[in-house]
Amino acid sequence: MRPEIITFDCYGTLIDWNAGITGAFKEEACRLGIEGLDKSELLAAYHAAEPRVQAREYRPYREVLTLLEEEVAGLLGWPPPEASGYLAESLPSWPAFAETNEALERLVAAGYRLGILSNIDDDLLAGTRRHLTVRFDLLVTAQQVQSYKPAPVHFERAIEAIGGRRGGLLHIAQSYFHDIRTAAGMGISTLWVNRLGEDRPAGGPAPTAEVRDMTEAADWVEQIR
Repeated sequence: MRPEIITFDCYGTLIDWNAGITGAFKEEACRLGIEGLDKSELLAAYHAAEPRVQAREYRPYREVLTLLEEEVAGLLGWPPPEASGYLAESLPSWPAFAETNEALERLVAAGYRLGILSNIDDDLLAGTRRHLTVRFDLLVTAQQVQSYKPAPVHFERAIEAIGGRRGGLLHIAQSYFHDIRTAAGMGISTLWVNRLGEDRPAGGPAPTAEVRDMTEAADWVEQIR
């Protein structure tokens, strides 16, 4: 069934999250005189620490990023940060994936309404949106709902925005942990942009479909009639 609105996770799906994280920590490593930054080790540390930090009591994402600077530094054996805030300062410059805007423009041209459901603060998302060339009809942030995915509150807010019609929502995301597992478990149609070629966890709910990037996502959606 043609969805009333298509929502997206932003970072990792539309925006190159890993490149942004790596670039910010690389600059900090240079400032500290640390050489030989291992990208895989850094990203593993970041993605292990972030859910732990977000699972605590709600705090703005700027504060989450500051805590992550400290936690990741500890995991990598770096000295504690002398100054904080470099992750939040860099975030609005994190680039979109090469195919993102073309794919979004195709969906708008096909008549779809679009939205973003993101674990972010409003002002940080506003900075990111300068990299995106389409208008979004719905924006749901962690700041607005005082909650972080994989909690279901973002999705509940999106369903509420379209009059409670759960079947009218299609959610597209890269993170199985943060998005696909929760949305699919709620009976929402989901498209997993599995950029990293990950295996679905055993027993986890299956997405409606799986693609490799946003171009394939737009191709899939265009087949809905």
